Amino acid sequence: MKLKDFRLNKWALAALMGMFTLASCSSDDDNGNDNNGGDSNEIVIENGSTLNGTVASGKTALIKEGYNVKLSGEYIVEDGATLKIEPGVTITAVRDETPDYILIKQGGKIDAQGTANNPIVMTAQYTSGEVLNTVGWGGIHICGKAHTNKGTGTKSEIGNAPYGSGESTANDNDNSGILRYIRLEYTGFALDEEHEANGVSFYGVGSGTTVDHIQVYKGGDDGFEFFGGSVNVKYLVATDCEDDSFDWTEGWNGKAQFLVATQAGTTGAKDNGDCLIEADNNGDNNTATPYAHPILSNLTLIGNNSENGTRGIRLRAGTEAEIYNTLVTGKPKAVTVETQHTEEALSNATSKLEYITVKNGAFDSKEGVYTQDKFLATANNNTLDGTFSFSNTFVGTIDGGKDLSTSDSFFTKAIYRGAVGTNDTWTSGTWIK
Repeated sequence: MKLKDFRLNKWALAALMGMFTLASCSSDDDNGNDNNGGDSNEIVIENGSTLNGTVASGKTALIKEGYNVKLSGEYIVEDGATLKIEPGVTITAVRDETPDYILIKQGGKIDAQGTANNPIVMTAQYTSGEVLNTVGWGGIHICGKAHTNKGTGTKSEIGNAPYGSGESTANDNDNSGILRYIRLEYTGFALDEEHEANGVSFYGVGSGTTVDHIQVYKGGDDGFEFFGGSVNVKYLVATDCEDDSFDWTEGWNGKAQFLVATQAGTTGAKDNGDCLIEADNNGDNNTATPYAHPILSNLTLIGNNSENGTRGIRLRAGTEAEIYNTLVTGKPKAVTVETQHTEEALSNATSKLEYITVKNGAFDSKEGVYTQDKFLATANNNTLDGTFSFSNTFVGTIDGGKDLSTSDSFFTKAIYRGAVGTNDTWTSGTWIK
């Protein structure tokens, strides 16, 4: 959510210019697309071709199973258009002086469904063909018609596309498509303090959208960020992201279960991760409505004890939240709460932090309203001196938790703390690196 560096000056200039003049070439321009004589509304992307320009309204751009294509610059799915990506597809952003990203506009859809052993991989390389091992492209940006608390006329940080709607006209059930079994590698860059690219950015995305089994690997900014909306997510992994692993703002009120965040690096190292969760309601107006109030369960959050990113779960700027069944380690300030409304909501049980086990970490209250004593109250089943360990980086749970499935069918019954048990299979396959 904040600027990490400004390493991509040429990208920044190009992208800022693009905010005012989007690419005008369409999907049936000469950019490697071919309908192969089939459905005139379906455009089959040729194997080995380069994505750029737009998918026009009424068209479906199809990337067939196992194809390898490149991404150069903006690839924009317009209102009424669809981008369909089949299993085993690799999309490689070519890093040059143009920022590369995929943008789904309001009314557009993405249908990207890989499988556990045949995932969709989105990665990056230099123009020379050298594979990146650091940040290189702008990830996926999805603009929906669900609510935000920023008011009308709000536009995405990347691509300058409208998203969300006023509270009276918002469609919180809006459907922007399906994302499933996808690995996004080396995403993220900061154009400036106000315009940043994450792994996946959800702008006012509705609950009709399906999101599960996604990994953001070594992102240069946040892994997953939610700007308002009501989208629900499951089985997400953020690995070694340089800023926050999970981030929300502008009134996100979706649900999430089975989230993993890990950070590499050593104590004192730079650019090796900030917060595991950084959560706002609205940074400009902490009491803007509707309030951010997501419900999250079964999280494994593993920091690296960095002196530069000391917080694990950071709730601030008026956000509300319910967080259950969570393990936090590797952060000196494992749980921090800030700003008046955030702490008041916790104190009066509008928000809840329950069944949270922290290893070698502290609780911090900035306002002194929701204090450590309240966090550690017997009814909350929280502890700051837990004992647990992991195998294979993040596999391990602790018995004892809250069963959210009895009141909400979205949640899988998982009466334990943590995201991945030793007998769980949701991380199996090749989709996680």
